[in-house]
Amino acid sequence: MKVLNISTGIIRNAKQQIFITQRAADAHMANKWEFPGGKIEAGESAEQALVRELQEEVGITPQGATLYEKLEYQFPDRHITLWFWLVESWDGEPWGKEGQPGSWVAQSELDAEKFPPANEPVISRLKRGQ
Repeated sequence: MKVLNISTGIIRNAKQQIFITQRAADAHMANKWEFPGGKIEAGESAEQALVRELQEEVGITPQGATLYEKLEYQFPDRHITLWFWLVESWDGEPWGKEGQPGSWVAQSELDAEKFPPANEPVISRLKRGQ
């Protein structure tokens, strides 16, 4: 059984839009939309992983992050712990640095059906305007 720790950024601009990216066709949960982020490496804190992953994936450096939610999710073949960080200030402009599509979506229009199931509680909370 794989055990994964993932740190992700809910990148929200002043217009209450969230930057999301699309998972690769060959990735687990292929072609689903996601909040950018990735695995926490050995010796890294969840916040350090967030900064590294956002620099690698979408080319921004967070100027601060607030822990929004921490969830555990069980798949048949893996156990995932997800740290969701709210990032509302950063250096740079987010884009799909690894070739992945990226999009700004109104917070109220996020669609949980288009994300991996582990994201559903966070998307529900965001859609309530929290």
